[in-house]
Amino acid sequence: MKIILALVTLLATANAFAPSLNVARPASIRFATEAADVEEDDAPRMNPDKPELPEIKGDFDWDARFGADEDWIVENIPGKMVVSDLELAAQNTALSSIEDKYKKVRNQQEYDDARILGWTTRAETYNGRFAMFFLSVGLLTEYWTGETIPGQIEEMLRVGGFIGPDY
Repeated sequence: MKIILALVTLLATANAFAPSLNVARPASIRFATEAADVEEDDAPRMNPDKPELPEIKGDFDWDARFGADEDWIVENIPGKMVVSDLELAAQNTALSSIEDKYKKVRNQQEYDDARILGWTTRAETYNGRFAMFFLSVGLLTEYWTGETIPGQIEEMLRVGGFIGPDY
């Protein structure tokens, strides 16, 4: 029973030391080797849901592409919003302020990910993992030897020479 408990605890704590999947490197560096292996094709990409339509990306000008079609409707479209220039400018200003806010948040996140020393997320994660690992080790040692965790710390300090001998 003790061996099974030890194996389960070992497997549970070993996962804590596995590297996380959220690597703080830009995607261009992370996938540089994969991109080098893939050959670029210049063929037009098609929409996977409807192969007869082109892939939608960026600012696709639908009017320029399909404006000559006789069934292309641009007036009296149900649900179409008519926005004045003043409302459009207000929306643009609001969206720009939101964009600036999240740009600052993204820049701060990139800065925090690049830091190595100090109170970083990575340091806190490792600190928590080590704490849980050694708590598990302390509890298993207490279970096997009957020595409490403070007793184990005292014994470690005695063996290390930090506390004088017990005469």
